[in-house]
Amino acid sequence: MAEKALKTSVFTWEGKDKKGSTIKGELKGTNPALVKAQLRKQGINPTKVRKKSVSIFSAGKKIKPMDIALFTRQMATMMKAGVPLLQSFDIIAEGLDNPNMRKLVDEVKQDVAAGNSFAASLRKRPEHFDELYCNLVDSGEQSGSLETLLDRVATYKEKTEALKAKIKKAMNYPIAVIVVALIVSAILLIKVVPQFESVFSSFGAELPAFTVMVVTLSEVMRKWWLAFLAVLFVVIFIIQNAHKRSEKFRDWVDRTALKTPIVGDIIYKSAVARFARTLATTFAAGVPLVDALDSVAGATGNIVFKTATQKVKADVSSGMQLNFSMRSTGVFPTMAVQMTAIGEESGALDDMLDKVAGYYEEEVDNAVDGLTSLMEPLIMSVLGVLIGGLVIAMYLPIFQLGQVV
Repeated sequence: MAEKALKTSVFTWEGKDKKGSTIKGELKGTNPALVKAQLRKQGINPTKVRKKSVSIFSAGKKIKPMDIALFTRQMATMMKAGVPLLQSFDIIAEGLDNPNMRKLVDEVKQDVAAGNSFAASLRKRPEHFDELYCNLVDSGEQSGSLETLLDRVATYKEKTEALKAKIKKAMNYPIAVIVVALIVSAILLIKVVPQFESVFSSFGAELPAFTVMVVTLSEVMRKWWLAFLAVLFVVIFIIQNAHKRSEKFRDWVDRTALKTPIVGDIIYKSAVARFARTLATTFAAGVPLVDALDSVAGATGNIVFKTATQKVKADVSSGMQLNFSMRSTGVFPTMAVQMTAIGEESGALDDMLDKVAGYYEEEVDNAVDGLTSLMEPLIMSVLGVLIGGLVIAMYLPIFQLGQVV
């Protein structure tokens, strides 16, 4: 019962100030009576206090990694400003639009209020806070520099999510346009071509080979479109299921992705950036290099880099310098290895790794912009060939008929 009483909600209120002017707002509280009491303390006479309704669209809103990054940034700002931890949770929760994120922040607050550490509260929710995140927060609590560590974690999360967004941008644009082109082509083949076919049958002349091919394709599509659709869904389901369940399949996808023309280079540079960014963040937080490499292995997002990082960890554990081990894997670019060597020699490894991460993040950004510019004319050409080809095939017999006449 005590735990239930601690739960708070957001209330919308309307009232009058000392001058008699009507004012509105939102306030967090456990029940309407306490909210009214809080308003009276502020010199406001409340006339309406209602629990804030939740939109059906926002109720099922998932918590995204960017939500966690924003929460971390806000926590870092609050802690730097000297706001107590529990009060920081309240302030942040009040400003959140996502009800699920607000609930998560409230749950973490309840755990901390019950006597648990911040890191221990986060560890109870591994679906939102990974091991690296929790370890860094734990390190900040132990060393008494939580605000500094939260700031580093916030920067790390923001940079990582920005990098992921760039990769998605590079992939999604051409895929979306090609899918639309295929849908339009399918509609033309199923609905439009048959109309022309009935016209051609009245000509009594032999149709051009290209037109015959399109008409035949239209007949196949009309007859088997449901089967094609079913096969497509089955193939997508099998691929998704295999990616989720089979580690060998995921490893094959990772290795193939790195070899893909143009896109492979972007994925490679993003993996290098993630390696450098994660290692810089953990090492700067005071985590021993060998332990930091453990976190880095899982954060690179690619099996090739994960395997290389695990080898680097084994080498460093046996006394080898980090830059020598990185070079021996044959995976990391020369620039990253040289910058790491300079960092080790000068005692500023975290700064150098941070510069490596920044450089490759910028490289990814430029590559994505270049790819987008390159894809636009290429996609227009593909659309022209697909749609224009179908139109030409339909009008070829009419042109031939006109020449005969």
